[in-house]
Amino acid sequence: MSDEERDPSGRDAGRAPSGPPRHTRRLSDKILIAFHHACDQGDFEVAEELLRILEMMLTRRPVSPDVNRRKNMESLVAAHERLWLLRHPDASEN
Repeated sequence: MSDEERDPSGRDAGRAPSGPPRHTRRLSDKILIAFHHACDQGDFEVAEELLRILEMMLTRRPVSPDVNRRKNMESLVAAHERLWLLRHPDASEN
């Protein structure tokens, strides 16, 4: 098989990948990204709803031990702080 018939990963270009699709990010990471995108767009209602969903996901009882729990909670706190500061721009001047 020539190099032209392979995709960059080395698989045959004409064949479907075997196994389940690989996801590079966790759902909670994607929701956090969507939250920041909503903040960037000034859509604070959507940002608040995404933050509520993220909080629910991170605070519910975990099925398996999560070694990233502390980092996840720090990201959640930072997201709450960002939304609050965006909604209260005068407070950051003090």
